[in-house]
Amino acid sequence: MDQDLTPSFWLSGLAVDKRPPLPGDTSADVAIVGGGYTGLWTAYYLAAAAPHLRIVILEADYCGFGASGRNGGWCSGLFPVAFDKLERRYGETQAQAMTKALADTVDEVGRVAAAEGIDCDYAKGGTITLARTQPQLKRASQSPDFIDAAAASKICGATDVLGATYSPDCAALHPAKLVRGLADAVERRGVTIHEGTRVHRITRGTVETSHGTVRAATIVRALEGYTSTLPGHRRAIAPVYSLMIATEPLDTATWDRIGLARRETFTDERHLVVYGQRTADDRLAFGGRGAPYHYSSTVKPAYDTVPSVFAALRRTITDLFGITPPIAASWGGPLGIPRDWMPSVGIQNGIAWSGGYVGDGVAAANLGGRTLADLISGNLTDRTTLPWVGHRSRPWEPEPLRWLGINAALHGTALRDLWERR
Repeated sequence: MDQDLTPSFWLSGLAVDKRPPLPGDTSADVAIVGGGYTGLWTAYYLAAAAPHLRIVILEADYCGFGASGRNGGWCSGLFPVAFDKLERRYGETQAQAMTKALADTVDEVGRVAAAEGIDCDYAKGGTITLARTQPQLKRASQSPDFIDAAAASKICGATDVLGATYSPDCAALHPAKLVRGLADAVERRGVTIHEGTRVHRITRGTVETSHGTVRAATIVRALEGYTSTLPGHRRAIAPVYSLMIATEPLDTATWDRIGLARRETFTDERHLVVYGQRTADDRLAFGGRGAPYHYSSTVKPAYDTVPSVFAALRRTITDLFGITPPIAASWGGPLGIPRDWMPSVGIQNGIAWSGGYVGDGVAAANLGGRTLADLISGNLTDRTTLPWVGHRSRPWEPEPLRWLGINAALHGTALRDLWERR
């Protein structure tokens, strides 16, 4: 595969042949802008619910080029807004419904992958969040999912483990295999995908692209971290970069010590997010935040690489596991963060959306896609009453306040972790 088509380790081993671009002006019942998880899941379920609809997906590069082909491979029931905050705002019943819907979605992704023959290395081993300092232990011990140091070390043999929390609601997977397989499954259901077709503007009933105009009764905005590239959406969702590295395959003796025998995903209680998994071919795929936010929500390929962050990730692997493994690949990309960290899904005046997943989008995009399929086809379900449906986050501050605020928060989070370790 051409080097400029491989923005991540996950995509590097896959054959990616771009589908033809939009041939010119056309019409559809539903036009979906974005060929990542959100757009593809929406098309998948909508085509099943309403097979008579003409559905078109418009993708600037190729399906999975963005976060869907670059993420950490956590299909998790995590929601970026804490349960107690959801409960205060929407009530206990709604907070529980949101939590359960996401937990069930982990299984739904595995079900569809199996049904469609998508070999995406799906392994539901759960996720462990380690506590390795006293402040981290204090936070972890307040959770009902807390386990002691001995139980935690049996799952993940990291250094200095004092305890952990464990949740079964997470599966490790190969994100690029999932998104590419899903694109094929969507086409089998009669959906048309046009790649290499950049969208310049969306308005009610119209999508203007680099290759023509699509007129559709319903338009779905499914751009996540690239939302800011659309006119009028610069302050809707902030693109914040997350970076990853992957090691060469580790030997059996090393894995006997590290554990993760069921391919549990792992992190720890630090404030600046890190995340990792044991891949199906026995590598460590490990990532984290820390890359700067770029002025005016700019997204560029050059921002995918930050050597200082890659070096910090490698040091963190050494700190966690006492090893310094050879690194096979490093990459990065933007994820979408709304101003209140609350993902949302909805439809208004013929324009639908789902996104703002704050890095937990592998499962959430599936739930968002199913919900959009319900909303567009007019089916009232339990999903259409979940608290994120119809939610509107307020816009981010104008520049330079946005740049100052987000980067100050990133630096402050890193300093807080440093203080806790000392």
